[in-house]
Amino acid sequence: MNESFDVVALGELLIDFTGSGKSAQGNGLFEACPGGAPCNVLAMLRKLDKSCAFVGKVGDDMFGCLLQSTIREAGINADALIMDGKIPTTLAFVQTMANGDRDFSFYRKPGADMMLTEEELPLERIRNARIFHFGTLSMTHEGIRAATVRAVSNAKEGGALISFDPNLRPPLWENLEDARQAISWGLAQCDILKIADNELEFMTGQKDFYQGAAMLQERYPNIRVLNVTAGAEGSYSFYGQEPAVFVPACKLGGVIETTGAGDTFCASVLNFVLEHGIQGLTVEERREMLRFANTAAYIVTTRKGAIRAMPTREEVLALL
Repeated sequence: MNESFDVVALGELLIDFTGSGKSAQGNGLFEACPGGAPCNVLAMLRKLDKSCAFVGKVGDDMFGCLLQSTIREAGINADALIMDGKIPTTLAFVQTMANGDRDFSFYRKPGADMMLTEEELPLERIRNARIFHFGTLSMTHEGIRAATVRAVSNAKEGGALISFDPNLRPPLWENLEDARQAISWGLAQCDILKIADNELEFMTGQKDFYQGAAMLQERYPNIRVLNVTAGAEGSYSFYGQEPAVFVPACKLGGVIETTGAGDTFCASVLNFVLEHGIQGLTVEERREMLRFANTAAYIVTTRKGAIRAMPTREEVLALL
């Protein structure tokens, strides 16, 4: 496992069951959509021709086999995907609201993604990555938390940029103070941050994005690129002492659901950093970064699922 990759991500890989109408008998139908934030990010990066590898665990069951074949089909290296013979694959049932937002019900007590241990990490692969990406679903329980901490430390030793997306899911935490501490730890580790508007308020108490971002920049000077996503409003980029950039969202209608939109945005930003570097980004470069990321995220909201819904570079550029 000594091959080097542009991006290595660690975390959850699961099935998102999304509503798909009713049967002839009037029963609710669900579509089994392969997902999980870290692999969603990698799936979009593969569409942008970046090399990617995933680190995680699924159950050795029908869903785990589906996930393994899906990420391989997407071109994501799955050599470090472990199949657990005792714990089932994590499942999430997604209820989509009228505005496209979602409510999640997780079946994860336990789920296989929680069971990854330090001893199972492909340390050499993580150390050789250009970017290492993670979120907080790999920090909800002791074992996977220890593995995440070790992986981040290992990636830093190899000189990788660290990318972090809090991806706060309150139902998966025993209490929100634990979630706050985990997010705070992630913020203290990362070079590149993608944070949603509700997560920014959760961590700073600020509804104003500029004030909230300024607080994070002061508390965590290690964050070099700080991007805030504000759903249908658009996104913001904060970069040291340089002027902040805001780009409105793409609003062409046809939104089905928002699953994977933030991950698509995150991947587009990581792709921009891989192609342009992280030093000396201008206002115009960051505006270009957000325009592409917003548009890619919009396209995903017009499709179901995430891993199999990612647009190509050509689709994004055509819409732009």
